Amino acid sequence: MRRTVGIIVGAATALALAGTAGATAWALTGRDQSPDVGEWRNPSTAAVSQERGAAPGVAAPGRGAAAAQPGPGAVPAPQPAAGRTGTPEDATTKTTGTITVGVVENVARLLGYGGGAQTETIRHPGASYVKVHFAKMLLMPGDYVTVSDPSGEESYRYEAPALLDQVLDGTVAESATGRWAMSITGDTAVVELHRRSLLSQITAPLSRLGVGVDRVARGKTAQERAADAPAGPGREESVCGGDQSADAVCYRSSDPVAYARSKAIARLLINGTELCTGWRAGQKNRMVTNNHCFDNSGDAYETEVWFNYQCARCGGYDVFRPTKVWGDRVLTTDRVLDVTVFTVENFAAVQRFGYLILDPRRPAKGEELYVPQHPAGEPTRIAGEKGERAGNCAVVDNAYDGYARDSDVSYYCDTEGGSSGSPVLSRVSNRVVALHHFGGCPNSGVRGDLVLAKIRNVL
Repeated sequence: MRRTVGIIVGAATALALAGTAGATAWALTGRDQSPDVGEWRNPSTAAVSQERGAAPGVAAPGRGAAAAQPGPGAVPAPQPAAGRTGTPEDATTKTTGTITVGVVENVARLLGYGGGAQTETIRHPGASYVKVHFAKMLLMPGDYVTVSDPSGEESYRYEAPALLDQVLDGTVAESATGRWAMSITGDTAVVELHRRSLLSQITAPLSRLGVGVDRVARGKTAQERAADAPAGPGREESVCGGDQSADAVCYRSSDPVAYARSKAIARLLINGTELCTGWRAGQKNRMVTNNHCFDNSGDAYETEVWFNYQCARCGGYDVFRPTKVWGDRVLTTDRVLDVTVFTVENFAAVQRFGYLILDPRRPAKGEELYVPQHPAGEPTRIAGEKGERAGNCAVVDNAYDGYARDSDVSYYCDTEGGSSGSPVLSRVSNRVVALHHFGGCPNSGVRGDLVLAKIRNVL
């Protein structure tokens, strides 16, 4: 459990979410093994789908800095080498390089003890996720809060710590700043206060206790995404010709190796509304993404890492419930090679999805590739098929200019905003030969051999 702070008021014990870096509140329990509901394009009609089968950067603060805030100490990204015409894949909406996939709205909901509501339902039709922000959380001992989808299949529990580590003299201190909960996939989140015990003597007014929700971050609807898209060819700058990528599940029978490798990637929801792609590198608790996605532990700590966010069937709308864990700590980052390595909490929950390996060699020109990714925040798609159907997903130039001379591999594999940080794998070795970061046709990724040399000591 993360850093905790407790309060005793007379005979009543309450949990306060303190707004200081040394005091965070909740134990988080996710039901990672259960199937889930969630439809990316139209959550309101989703059907249940069941799958068978320290470092550079700031120290992590308390969970819950305001969504859509750039990380502290952010610095401008380096400029591409002379002659480079592409742009960072996700630099369409923010100078930080991430694509914005959600919005934050103000609400006023209170779950109280003095006869107040015990359940609040927050719904945004068409949203792909809903993420609540707690303005305060003052609970009796043994009580807890859950944030769930309507079916209860995806549910996260926030409860008081078992031991109190701070006693205040007879006053209830409400949190100076709030905390974000883990998002719920789909357009509806149910916040419920579970009352397990009542103390016989209470010196603090019941009206001071309870749970307040003051903001909600939620995924943009299809209509909002369409309205955000610029007119003209710029929107498709990284889809080179017709989009030849497909849902990852479409590869399950025809290309089981590529499908298995796609399980190791994750959708990164950064600060509640921003998006990139990341992936597991090696057997240890190590994740890789782009430096322009985030470069410090503060932003890593506010990042949700979604594994198994995939469509249940080829061309279908139903998606598996993703397994979500929090990012934790940045181990190393480099602006020129545009790479960040970080860790996650609850690593055991995502080990089953496998990992990828960086290739120590530079790929040859013409070598066929494939790119598992989360373009525009969609469930996992893969660009690049085998053999004659590989099309344009192959190495064009293995000494292409990125942020440095000859630092990249170029290709015409289809990508979009949100694909930044995706692994580019060789069909020769099924290892990562590039870290995707630029669109522009040709698109490009930092050479895997250079990335491996840079981060080998932390893998």
